[in-house]
Amino acid sequence: MGQPLYLVDAFVSGLFSGNPAGVCLLCDEKSANWMQKVAAEMNQAETAFLLKQGPDTWGLRWFTPATEVSLCGHATLAAAHALWHEAGEKTPVLKFRTRSGLLEAVRDGSNIRLDFPADSPTTVRKVPEALAQLLGGQPAWFGRGRDDHLAVLETAEQVRNIRADDDLISSFTERGLIVTAPADEPGLDIVSRFFAPRVGISEDSVTGSAHCLLAVYWAQRLGKARLQAFQASARTGLLTIEWAGERVYLTGKAHTMLTGEFHG
Repeated sequence: MGQPLYLVDAFVSGLFSGNPAGVCLLCDEKSANWMQKVAAEMNQAETAFLLKQGPDTWGLRWFTPATEVSLCGHATLAAAHALWHEAGEKTPVLKFRTRSGLLEAVRDGSNIRLDFPADSPTTVRKVPEALAQLLGGQPAWFGRGRDDHLAVLETAEQVRNIRADDDLISSFTERGLIVTAPADEPGLDIVSRFFAPRVGISEDSVTGSAHCLLAVYWAQRLGKARLQAFQASARTGLLTIEWAGERVYLTGKAHTMLTGEFHG
């Protein structure tokens, strides 16, 4: 029997935007080695694997083509979308048991809202030479969260003009580098990009987990908890982010692009 498999664009701003994720609905337990090979076969930034554990609860794991990760926002949004729109789930709240604890997805009209753990930034005093070389100068602020480094620039144009350099970024990151600045377009608060070559992603299209850190940093800096965020990748993506103490809410839309079965 094949495993139901979907390709879903998450945090979309229109057709052929957002971040594509594979979503595999498991019929039974599979090994991490098998899931890793499927993720490599899919060759998306992340592939989500779901195994039902209760009426509204699923086990959820995420794999890049190279490794398993502890938290992925866009693949969680894609997974919730696939369950509601492709697998016929009716419950308005989905619960996911993950390596990052219990996560929830809630239907919000045509949107999906994710309940994720907040990630508080801490200042890093010494800016790596590789980062200064990548940026062509010093960032306005530099820090880190649980997994990612965060470089804050003065303008959105500076963020858009960065050219990814996998070797430079890999030299000082553990998972990834977030680069961000205030937005320069009406209706938006912040702009960002995300680079994670150490886990096989040169530049990610839209990164939900990175916004768990961005939400806290910008909410504190701008004095407002609810923000409109734009990820300035080639595909682009839109998110509404809201900081609520120990939690961050990420809201966006998703669209199914392909449906099928995986035989292997």
